Amino acid sequence: MAGKKKNSNAQYAFIGLIVALIACVATGLIGSANVLTGLGMFTLPEEQNEGLKLAFQISIGLLILGLATYAILSPDSVRRFLTGRQARYGSNSLILTLAFVGILFAANYIVYNNPDLFGSPWDFTEDKSNTLAPETLQILNTLPDKVTAIAFYSGNINSVPAEELLQKFKENSSGKFDYTFVNPDTDPIAARNAGITGDGKILLQMGETKEIASTASEAELARAMIRLISPEARGVYFLQAHGEATLNPADERSYSVAQSTLESKNYVVNTLNLLTDNAIPEDAEVIVIAGPQKPLTQAEVNLLKKFVDEGGALVVMQDPSVLTEFGTSRDPLAEYLEKDWGIILNNDLIFDFSSQQPLVAISDGANVHPITQNLTASYAIYMPNARSLTTIPLDSLDIVTTPLIYTSPNSWGEKSLEESAEGYQYDDGLDTPGPLNMAVAGENLTTKGRVLVTGSSLFALDVNFDVYGNGNFFINSVDWAAEQEDLINLTTRPQTQRIFLPPQGWRFLLLAVVSIIVIPGMVVFFGVSSWISRRRRG
Repeated sequence: MAGKKKNSNAQYAFIGLIVALIACVATGLIGSANVLTGLGMFTLPEEQNEGLKLAFQISIGLLILGLATYAILSPDSVRRFLTGRQARYGSNSLILTLAFVGILFAANYIVYNNPDLFGSPWDFTEDKSNTLAPETLQILNTLPDKVTAIAFYSGNINSVPAEELLQKFKENSSGKFDYTFVNPDTDPIAARNAGITGDGKILLQMGETKEIASTASEAELARAMIRLISPEARGVYFLQAHGEATLNPADERSYSVAQSTLESKNYVVNTLNLLTDNAIPEDAEVIVIAGPQKPLTQAEVNLLKKFVDEGGALVVMQDPSVLTEFGTSRDPLAEYLEKDWGIILNNDLIFDFSSQQPLVAISDGANVHPITQNLTASYAIYMPNARSLTTIPLDSLDIVTTPLIYTSPNSWGEKSLEESAEGYQYDDGLDTPGPLNMAVAGENLTTKGRVLVTGSSLFALDVNFDVYGNGNFFINSVDWAAEQEDLINLTTRPQTQRIFLPPQGWRFLLLAVVSIIVIPGMVVFFGVSSWISRRRRG
């Protein structure tokens, strides 16, 4: 019986496999490069980008051509591969993979289209970026009237994220928020009447009051609604000329984050130099004295006293004298606070051993007050290098003072600031035992003047503003001082920025080699090794 005729071309089939293998490696490398450029890990000139895309297409073509050549020159091998045991095992794996992917697709489709299927939507992001912040929910609950949002989106930009966000606002507003979309290209008159220029902006309207959100972000919409609730701008001035912290973000002692946060709540923030101006601006409602390094003059204090007596407010944050240039100089501001308000700035330095750093005082409790509501129960206030405060009764019944936050009993006010060989220790009869007041609020019931005094200015600096409740405590203090109790705790939450920053130098080279060469190379190596081993076994 004659045997089958041997295919003389089969001996050249391996050339097709080699071409396919080289093309497969090239496709992986070029495809990875395309992905990395798409992620922004590195950029290429437009010509090279186009060349990379062309090379990717050529490599895919060579891969297909190599496999086709092998199939043409050695059809028996292909037939055995498709009908043999490996094909059966492969088809089983393919079926299981397709079933798994199908289940995942179906589950995601059901959950995506029914977000409330399992109760409240689940949000596993670090900063709960897919859930409205408690501050935003409180703003929605505080709306005095219905707000209508008109989103102006053309067909040139994706409106889906904006629609999802606006839908969250609507669902959590108890019927006080609704929205519509308008295409400014097809309805330019509506955009012009709304004062909209550009694309992707949202008009918010409550009654006759209107505000425009420049982007569809939770923080921007929340700020716009705060401006709707309180449309009148209020002046906040930071006193200067005594070594106070500045509003310049480049300075080491800067309140620029506090400034931007106040401005997002419709405050107008400026600086004030009473030594040169000799007058307080008419639009000033709150004057902030943030860590003066030298005493104010008596003339300045007289102006501030007159301002408060006429219904204005002061936020005084005065650091321990040992950390300033006060020395033994007279302090007219401290004298005014003691005489008119019964608030004493103690000449000490708080040591708090409930803190990991004893010179960082931590609030251990709070008294009931608009400033501390919904705050200190969740967030402690951290005040580095703080002095303690004391309140004394006054003859006037118009003055009401309230200690706001205080340290734990495991603290004291150190009055002797010369460190001994054993370090700082509590001296009974000399130092002040804890708990110690860290902040005190005072109000004149007749004149409506208000003061807020803290024993540290460092807690609200840019570097400390987002530490636990520090920023909220400062903003709440300004809100209360400006008699804007309705805005307390409506401070918008900054979103966590997640920007992929590629490593530089040798780290980038290592990442590129591992992701583009090593990992794909290992896959190819083990695949080829497995194929050769099976060929040897027959």
